[in-house]
Amino acid sequence: MYLVMLGPPGAGKGTQAALLARARHIPHISTGDMLRGAVSDGTDLGRAAAQYMERGDLVPDDVVIGITRDRLKASDTRRGFLLDGFPRTVSQAESLDAILAETDRALHLVLNLDVAEGELIRRLTGRRVCPKCGETYHLVFSPPRALGTCDCCGQDLVQREDDKESTVRQRLQVYQRQSKPLVEHYLQSGLLATVDGVGTVEQIHNRVLDAIT
Repeated sequence: MYLVMLGPPGAGKGTQAALLARARHIPHISTGDMLRGAVSDGTDLGRAAAQYMERGDLVPDDVVIGITRDRLKASDTRRGFLLDGFPRTVSQAESLDAILAETDRALHLVLNLDVAEGELIRRLTGRRVCPKCGETYHLVFSPPRALGTCDCCGQDLVQREDDKESTVRQRLQVYQRQSKPLVEHYLQSGLLATVDGVGTVEQIHNRVLDAIT
């Protein structure tokens, strides 16, 4: 099966994508993996991407699309793949269709993990990190034994800037602006399956499996 998984930050997309890929014995291909792989391999596109990544800038569409094309030519994608993090826009979705058409393939399904904004904020703002040893906690899902203190070294835990509510809300607004047209695009094409992303990891995984059968 040729699949795409969509979902906002905090929806558990990476976790569910990895579980589904293992269950279906297909490669889980994330945008980050593709970019890092191309950079590590020293390809022309990888060198182009590295220039942006080193500056902390977004990698342009033409580079991301080129790296995706190269990755989807690999033999392990012939019997299936699960794309995670690409496409992010309608134009990228159209480019993906064109890439697949080059090898007489087409997407089977696009999975969209649906989680309410309030739950996403609760998940994303709950992370706390030890600045000394790097241990990571979550106030709800994996809290430290003593509130605000690292179990490993006793250091006071901190909240990263990326995990503060104002930053999280901004990230979610950006995602909604980008994803709404993309979700509508796949809905109109008949490829979209929306999955409730609230529950245990196993419950959500079972819903994902139900959606693709």
